[in-house]
Amino acid sequence: MSFLSKSTVLLLFVLCCTSFTSTEAYDPLVPNGNITIKWDVVNWTPVGYVAVVTIYNYQQYRHIEAPGWLLGWTWANNEVIWSIFGGQTTEQGNCSRFKGNIPRCCKKSPTVVDLSPRTPHNQKIANCCKGGLISSMVQDPANAASSFQLSVGSAGNTNKTVRIPKNITLNTPGPGYTCGPAKIVRPSKFLSADKRRITQALMTWNITCTFSHFLTHKAPTCCVSLSSFNNKAIAPCPASSCGRRKNNTVSRGCVDPKSPHVPGHKNNITPLVQCTSHMCPIKIQWHLKLNYKDYWRVTIRITNLNYHMNYTQWNLIVQHPNFDNLTQVFGSKYEALTSLSTTNDTAMLWGIKHYNDVLMQAGRYGKVHLELLFRKDKATFTSKKGWAFPQRIYFNGDSCVLPPPDAYPLVA
Repeated sequence: MSFLSKSTVLLLFVLCCTSFTSTEAYDPLVPNGNITIKWDVVNWTPVGYVAVVTIYNYQQYRHIEAPGWLLGWTWANNEVIWSIFGGQTTEQGNCSRFKGNIPRCCKKSPTVVDLSPRTPHNQKIANCCKGGLISSMVQDPANAASSFQLSVGSAGNTNKTVRIPKNITLNTPGPGYTCGPAKIVRPSKFLSADKRRITQALMTWNITCTFSHFLTHKAPTCCVSLSSFNNKAIAPCPASSCGRRKNNTVSRGCVDPKSPHVPGHKNNITPLVQCTSHMCPIKIQWHLKLNYKDYWRVTIRITNLNYHMNYTQWNLIVQHPNFDNLTQVFGSKYEALTSLSTTNDTAMLWGIKHYNDVLMQAGRYGKVHLELLFRKDKATFTSKKGWAFPQRIYFNGDSCVLPPPDAYPLVA
């Protein structure tokens, strides 16, 4: 009988751990998506340098919503921030070692937040001041980045003395991003407003942040109910889909919708939901509306049950094998997501700007509707075994809880 050596066992253990980490380190729908932070040194000063920091969202559907992003890091030496435009440090820190002029921030590990669009013009730079919101690349590419400018002191003023910041963190509503170390890359190039001159950064550092479902919410944030025009039975959201009303680790406060006063305020990331059996901030209903000879039609209703939140630029990811035969979409925009396979079975749906792109907080206007019209492929279409219902639905990137398969309504 042979035995594995200690070194072999150790190697297998490391490989197992590595394998687990890799499966959790990226978004399973779009594994190549990431957020890239570019740190461009654009000018030297007598005591340091001026840098433009830009957060680029290269994810197809996952965006950063209210109350917005927070970017943090740790200085390699004793750097300070003398001034900042297009963003704001959350704390000043201890600046007692300075006499006369006081830096904007002296913390060893500063945190920067975005400014609002109403910020005075003299405090802005290009591509800044969006209230911390960053759109996804598919939904609104023009707003898929956010920038601010720093004047850094006590840093040296040559490319041989400047040190790269460490321990970069990107915090968003709902945790989930892990950032790698900053790396020196080829200097960025900038095109002038008149498009007749190209300038170049003196140094550029890239930081890549990836999303992991392993780090996100402990409880789901949405659920799905299913219904059909020819069946009175409805498959409701499973009970306690997003937590219970008891005091436990995933419980949520709730409010009777008939209550005359709802406490709290919007854009608070802590959900305050209507009291339901499922306790989810977002409820999605998939209704098989019509079943024609050559077509079939679906209505999707999204209901916001969260009194604290307006969902800006919401989106749905729907997985269904019939998206190859999608004929028309009503009430939303559509983009096929085919990054993982050559078949078109995953769709991204999102609201139309200035019409239904903001899902209002719980109440009279906290609903949006959209419809999908599919051409019926007789070789694949079936009314059996729940085929007409979605395989999976995501709201703003979070996987929603579906009813169990044996609860699905029968379709004639």
